[in-house]
Amino acid sequence: MLPLTSETRSSAPAAGSAGSIGRLAGWRRRASTLAGWRRALFAAFLGGLAATALPPWHVLPLLIPAFVGLVWLLDGARTTRTGLFIGWCFGAGHFLVGTHWIVEPLLIDPARHAWLIPFALFGLSAGLAIFTALIGAAFVFLHRRAIIAGPGRIIALATLWTLFEWVRSWIFTGFPWNLLGYVWSPSPAMLQTASVAGVYGLSLVTVVAAAMPALLGEGAGNRRTLRYALVIAATLLLPAGLFAYGSARLAAAPPADTAIVPDVRLRIVQANIPQRLKWQADRRVANLQQHVAMSRQPATAGAPPTHVIWPETAVPFFLGEDAAARQAAAQAVPAGGLLITGAPRSETASAGAGPRRFWNSVHAIDGSAAVEATYDKSHLVPFGEYIPARGILPIDKIVPGQGDFTPGSGRRSLRLTGLPPVSVLVCYEAIFPGAAVDRADRPAWILNLTNDAWFGKLAGPRQHLAISRMRAVEEGLPLIRAANTGISAVVDPYGRILARLAIGETGIIDADLPMAIEKPPLFARLGAGTLIWLLALSVVLTGLFYRRDA
Repeated sequence: MLPLTSETRSSAPAAGSAGSIGRLAGWRRRASTLAGWRRALFAAFLGGLAATALPPWHVLPLLIPAFVGLVWLLDGARTTRTGLFIGWCFGAGHFLVGTHWIVEPLLIDPARHAWLIPFALFGLSAGLAIFTALIGAAFVFLHRRAIIAGPGRIIALATLWTLFEWVRSWIFTGFPWNLLGYVWSPSPAMLQTASVAGVYGLSLVTVVAAAMPALLGEGAGNRRTLRYALVIAATLLLPAGLFAYGSARLAAAPPADTAIVPDVRLRIVQANIPQRLKWQADRRVANLQQHVAMSRQPATAGAPPTHVIWPETAVPFFLGEDAAARQAAAQAVPAGGLLITGAPRSETASAGAGPRRFWNSVHAIDGSAAVEATYDKSHLVPFGEYIPARGILPIDKIVPGQGDFTPGSGRRSLRLTGLPPVSVLVCYEAIFPGAAVDRADRPAWILNLTNDAWFGKLAGPRQHLAISRMRAVEEGLPLIRAANTGISAVVDPYGRILARLAIGETGIIDADLPMAIEKPPLFARLGAGTLIWLLALSVVLTGLFYRRDA
């Protein structure tokens, strides 16, 4: 062994640093040379790891090994087909963990639907993984042809990820559940970026920050300092900068207790009725009476309520046709106010010709039991509220009732007595970025009625709240959320939760209606058009940071 001279001692720190880089380079080589079932399992494991950063777990640090590992796997892919396979395995693991709650609706009536569990659980994750498969294939195609390299390939990966999240939001009616930007939902400051770039912007930043440390595994080279700088800038400084921006925006926001709509006091009723009991014939009247009794309780604090809000399908009767049920529900209406409730609606074609049609609707009922306004859910849940290709698939929809629901006419702002204009989103409709309001007739608030009893008590309802909350920040509008079994909440236009009822809690929220931000944020003005400049900027940065040896 050579003696440790002053010269070797002075170089020891550099050697230690080089040793760390060497170990990372070794891990990169091992990851990039995996093949067969080992590569498939490792990619699926990394995808599942990334999903643990989403609600309700929020283990954000695990995003770094997940996306670094994905980059290294794709670096070692020799063909586009291999990239497709790696991307699909990553996505299968990611969506299997993130959407495992999909089995919950099938357990409400297991005699009818339990046999569908493996098809739903693995079929959904396998189908959604097609998007990550295309990301992997595109990455490898561009990388093998030297169109992207070095730090630029990290930005390219983030760009592809964001682009396919957008595609996932509309193709085949869309399912933009668990977009990666929702990992920041515990931090109101980080959510403020959505006011400028939407949840897509947060997804882009998240992938860049999580994947950039992959550069550290590329060996010593002659650009090691540049790689360190890029990793620090992307993984530490970029999120810190967004946090600083969000903190400043929140600091400039008016206090939540002062920015309220005058003369409006809302009561949100969370009756906490299990889904298996909601539609039982011998429980329907009792369920309606429970909602009425909770609505008539004395005010918990402050002024008495002016408007009462019940969740999606809180009334298990066709209110438009059932005068007795409508009279019973009207007992919950405050003097001079309204009851806003979810209920099914039906209609027979004119002259009795044609099949009877059904809608998942929201009614506003006044004290005389008259229906002042109705909104019909327009974006229906495939297999839940209707069966695609019904003539081919030998199954029935999960929601009780005969026949499929009919979609409504689309997004519109309702004008109701004593309230500013409102955009109503029924359950699933709240998950679509850029589609929460009528942009030609901007409302002053968003009302989300939902029945998350379908989603169980673990991940599903918490993910749904995080997703809905993002719409408030994007649009600069308060969000009022009434959920049958939780989570009901009042969210201000900055995404701050002012009041909430937990999952499985029976209770009411009496709250003021927060005011909308007077000047709509950038995302609210541009909508999905924000994605165009966001992706254009990413392409420019991809070229700017193109360095094969960086």
